[in-house]
Amino acid sequence: MVQPVMPKTWYRPTKPHKFCPGCGHPLILKALGEAADELGIQNQLIYGCDIGCSLLSWDFFAMDSTQTHHGRTTPVMVGMKRARPELICVGYMGDGGGYSIGSQHLVNSAIRNEKITLILANNTNYAMTGGQLAPTTLPGQKTETTPLGRDPESTGYPVMGPEMISAITGAGAYVARGTVSKYRQLKGFIKRALQNQMEGNGFSFVEALSTCPTNWGTNAKQTWNWLEDNMQAYFPTGELKSPFRKED
Repeated sequence: MVQPVMPKTWYRPTKPHKFCPGCGHPLILKALGEAADELGIQNQLIYGCDIGCSLLSWDFFAMDSTQTHHGRTTPVMVGMKRARPELICVGYMGDGGGYSIGSQHLVNSAIRNEKITLILANNTNYAMTGGQLAPTTLPGQKTETTPLGRDPESTGYPVMGPEMISAITGAGAYVARGTVSKYRQLKGFIKRALQNQMEGNGFSFVEALSTCPTNWGTNAKQTWNWLEDNMQAYFPTGELKSPFRKED
């Protein structure tokens, strides 16, 4: 009996993900995988992930991938893209890897309009190390290091990453913020970010608002409410910069 040929896919169907129940990372990664499948770029794409919860995705996809030092995913992807311009280079990181220890790499790569795609998961805390204050922690939010709630007068305000990137990138850049609560929209943003790199336009950056019930200490309903009522109110979703808008 002739066995049917299974379509090529990014996913390893025999390997479940390692993230906590209710975590938003699997939804972001699913959106990335589906977008790549729809674009047919699996054999061109190089995937790099940061230290933190994002490192659990290093073998999530059936494709070439690399795990970098904390905060160094961006320059690794830049180096790969410059060495092999025909590749589609995608970096995946958390808010700590992108907005804290890796912030100078993110900013300078955006200023240079490097032709790579970065996806950043924003769950408002340092999840891998136990839920400490992160650059994106909301005012008043309690964490392991802000047990009384974040006080902007002493710790500053949350980083507005896409707004910052949109302001410093040049023509051809693509910048958006999505959320795991609007999956189809998020996948559309990621797909456009990949297309932007494929067309050689410029820097592509997508922030994805994500969930972390383990460190938030929330049940399913509370988790979704925090994401939609608190995070999305502070971090507005949508496209901030896109060379595709004239074609809409």
